[in-house]
Formats: sequence, structure tokens, C-alpha cells
Amino acid sequence: MLDHTTSEITPRKALRVNPAKTCQPIGAMYAALGINRCLPHSHGSQGCCSYHRSHLTRHYKEPVMASTSSFTEGASVFGGSPNLRQSLKTIFQTYDPDVVAVHTTCLSETIGDDIPTIVKKASEDGIVPRGKWVIHASTPSYAGSHVTGFSNMVKGMVDYFTNKGEKKVKGQINILPGYVEPPDMRKLKSMVAEMGLTPVVFPDTSDVLDTPKTGHYEMYPPGGTKVEKLLTTGASEYTMAMGHFSSKDPAAHLELKGGVPFTLSDTPIGVQATDRFYQGIMEATGAEIPKAQLDDRGRLVDMMTDYQHYLYGKKVALWGDPDQVISLAEFMSDMGMQPVCIITGTPGKIFEKRLKAILEGKALMPVIAQKQDLFYLHQVIKKQPVDLLVGNTYGKYIARAEDTPFVRFGFPILDRAGHSYFPSVGYKGGIHLLTSIVNTLLDRQDRDAPDERFELVL
Repeated sequence: MLDHTTSEITPRKALRVNPAKTCQPIGAMYAALGINRCLPHSHGSQGCCSYHRSHLTRHYKEPVMASTSSFTEGASVFGGSPNLRQSLKTIFQTYDPDVVAVHTTCLSETIGDDIPTIVKKASEDGIVPRGKWVIHASTPSYAGSHVTGFSNMVKGMVDYFTNKGEKKVKGQINILPGYVEPPDMRKLKSMVAEMGLTPVVFPDTSDVLDTPKTGHYEMYPPGGTKVEKLLTTGASEYTMAMGHFSSKDPAAHLELKGGVPFTLSDTPIGVQATDRFYQGIMEATGAEIPKAQLDDRGRLVDMMTDYQHYLYGKKVALWGDPDQVISLAEFMSDMGMQPVCIITGTPGKIFEKRLKAILEGKALMPVIAQKQDLFYLHQVIKKQPVDLLVGNTYGKYIARAEDTPFVRFGFPILDRAGHSYFPSVGYKGGIHLLTSIVNTLLDRQDRDAPDERFELVL
């Protein structure tokens, strides 16, 4: 379908073709699902909510519940306050969540609905029952990306649940995992717990979007961070925040409101980023890394060494969420691969700055671009062909047009299985990721080998 993409790059200011991102409310909805017994609520038109739910459902193959204010022409002109009040009344009477997490859409943002005032009045009028919570985040679709929306909703959690002046609980630390998969959040919890610490991970979508089949439907699965845990975030001794784009603002807000210092670390994908994650915790708490994790690190390094001859010098194009792509590019560079084009659709100059710092001194400095699209990436690799593509499902058209091996990674993955069950973070996550990369390259080697070079042992 993309066989006629040209290699000549023309500057574009107001047009994106096959964007490497989606809109803020999807990230906000995903973050809200990481609170136990929380119902995400889309304050806007019904179509927006339907799209966001279906996109998450297609990625996770799980039912995603959310409600909507169902704007009509009247709400678009006169504001959505009556719609939100009626929605909250129906939600608490019919579905009985502990938390309703309201996120806005471009329509309600353009109108200028004052969500805190509407919610406060609804509480005063008894629409919000005692002991229940309504939190909110401003997430206009015309700014940022789904990663921005995720960050804004996590910041909203801090705004509503973190208390000032809490007595610190020894050994308790907050973990802001960033925009990662449910198995990654589960893995981060276990990594910290193995160090003898008490992690408060939020949001936490494990056991929400990867629940086992029991034969019984549960609108609110058992997973997610419980409200009583969120209320203790100000009592934690420290916060480890993963990812500049998805976790920096919530961590800074938590420090300001709850007096909890934080360390901002890269998403712990690969050896170096995971090392920095553990080092940050050890310096903050004095806890030691368990021997089991050091053994996993050794296994990852051993595997990198064993398959070096298949990886060294291979040119790669990467795209996706900035926090994940930054760590992934570093991991691939450590394996001897050469990232030649790295893009994200999320705006933020720190993306380019961080990658240039990581890849400085390498033989080949890649094309690095934020707020770009996959059409641009395709044009770049038309001029400089690559051996491997790594990114979300939307790159499959480029992979087909250029006949290039393709490893699916990030959000969304709509045409393969397993991505929401196997972690990418930590040393074991690195082993799983490296396995996918090596096997994809070996599959291509087998496919292209002439009869006389078709070997049993590679």
C-alpha cells in the first residue's frame, strides 16, 4: 500500500500522515483503570468514549469499561454541566464505583467546562455519595498525546489523594511506572518488594487488563491501586518516577504537595536503564539489590554476548512512546545495533536531547525527531534502508512495502498476541525483548537463505 512513498522529504507544519501517537483521553482512561474499582468517565461526545474504549480493548483483548457525558448539540453550545451531573447520578446509583475519574475531550475543553466546580456542586447536592471520589484531569485531544493524558491523570490522582504532612512510613516508596503494560507494572512491584521495601505503585493496571478467565464477569476486577493505598502516598519516604514524559509532572506535584522527594529515571528497559533504576532505589533507601536480580542481569548480558554476531551493526528504525523508545534505543545500542531513525509523535524537545546524550560518540548518529509521523520515518529509511523495524502495529505497512523484518513493541499492538502478558522492564523483561529481536532476525535469515546456506544450526 505504501510502495509509492517518496524519499524526498518536504517540510510539513499542519499535516500528519500515520501519526506515531494517539490522543490524550486514551492515556487518561488507561491510567484511571489502574485504580481499584474506578470507572473512567469521558466528558464529551459519545463517539469519543467509544473510540477510546475500543482502541484499548483491541490492544488488551479485554473489556474496557468507561462512561460518557454524551454531549449533544445543546451541550456543545450551553456547556456540559447538566450532562456531567446526570452522569454522576446514574453512575453511582447503577454501577457503584469507588472512584469516577473524569477526563475531558477537545469539545468540553473548547467550551471551557469547569470540572472542579461542577463536581464540587454535585457533591454538595448529594449526587456524589459520602465515601466516594470524583477526580479529574484536563486532557484536550488537540494537545500532547496519549502519554500526556496518562501523565495528567496520574497528576490528578496525586492532586486528590495525596495528603500533606503525613508521618513517613519506613520502607514505603512510591513507584510511578509510567505508560507501560500491566505485566510491567506487576514486575516493578515484585522488583521493589524483593528489596525488602513496600511499593505503592500507581497507577497499576495489572489484574485489571490481564485478568484470568473465571467464568464470572466482574465490572471491577481485583487489580488496581486501592484508594486507601493512594491516600498513603504522602507518607512514603521516596518516589521513583519512570519516564520524563509520563511521570515527571506527577512526581514533582507529589513532592510539592506531600513533601516526598523523587528520582526521575528512564523506563527500566535493558541493562543500563535497569541498573539506574536499582541504583536510584539503593541510594534513596539503603536497600540492596537481591542476588536473584543480579543473576538475571548476568543471564541477560550472557545472552547479549551469545548473539552478538547476529546483532552487531544491524540498522534499526524505532518509533513509539518517548519514554520507552529512549530506553529501547540505548538497549539496542548496547547490543551493537545501530539505530538510524528514532521518532515519537509526542511533543517534547527533551526526547531529542536525551537520545543524543545516550548515543553520543557512536559511529552513526541517527535521525531523531519528536512530534513526527510514520510517513516521515518511511521517507528516512527510503534513503537509508534498515535491517529491522521496531514499533507498534501501524508500522506493518512500512514493513510490507520495504520487505523489512518487524518486531512489534509499544502501544497499540492490534495484530499479535502476548504483548500484554510478558514484561519488557527489568533484566528478565530484557531477555524476553532480546529473544523477540533475535528470533525475528533469524526467521528472516532462514527465509532468505539459498538451499546451500539453509542451516540446521544458526
